[in-house]
Amino acid sequence: MDQKNNNREEKLDSEEKFESAKDVIEALSKIGEAITSDLYLEDILKLIVTVTAEVMKSKICSIMLLDPKKQELTIKATQSISREYINKNPLKLGEGIAGKAALENKPVAVYNVLEDEVYKYKDIARKEGLASLLCVPLHVKGKVIGVLNVYTSRPHHFSEYEINILRTVADQAAIVIENARLMVESKLIREELETRKAVERAKGILMKEQNLTEEEAFRKIQKFAMDNRKSMREVAEAIILSHQMKKMCK
Repeated sequence: MDQKNNNREEKLDSEEKFESAKDVIEALSKIGEAITSDLYLEDILKLIVTVTAEVMKSKICSIMLLDPKKQELTIKATQSISREYINKNPLKLGEGIAGKAALENKPVAVYNVLEDEVYKYKDIARKEGLASLLCVPLHVKGKVIGVLNVYTSRPHHFSEYEINILRTVADQAAIVIENARLMVESKLIREELETRKAVERAKGILMKEQNLTEEEAFRKIQKFAMDNRKSMREVAEAIILSHQMKKMCK
């Protein structure tokens, strides 16, 4: 009889593990699809925390990003609707559990945040019914850019399997964030090059039309931009357009 019960329990345990693995694969697939989609970064991060919360059975899941200048971690995405949690103050690097995970660049698990001396926001945790916490760093080429957090509503010992799941999700989130950063940098570089080209062309037009030196032409564009609260590019493009109109009317 005991053997039958043991076999039945082993079968149920095996089925639960299979379902868990299946859920994880589906969750990672959803995140993978989001990464290659045309969604905005904010929407992708929101999807990541929502899917992660579901698969980890988490009360709250959040992504905090590190401001390299201020050396602070701030919440950028969460599936939680708690205003207190969403609006909580940033954490300094090394401060609290998330700050510790970011500083040491390794996962940190806490069985009960209410009893942990390092945890900072016990009042929010108590109000929201939070118990255990797992923080996993987001890193790109060894450089930490943030953390991924999951909270449970009951005290829980996070297994190596669960930590590895969150590591995988964190790695994917880091790729999304880094790609977005590179795109922004690339866009800024393109815009700067276009501005330089336009200003150079506009300077040439003013030098020729008004017999100005290169420095005088630049100062004239700069002063007009400042006086009229316009960008240098806007003024330069207006000069170029005016020049082209004059040529058409001849």
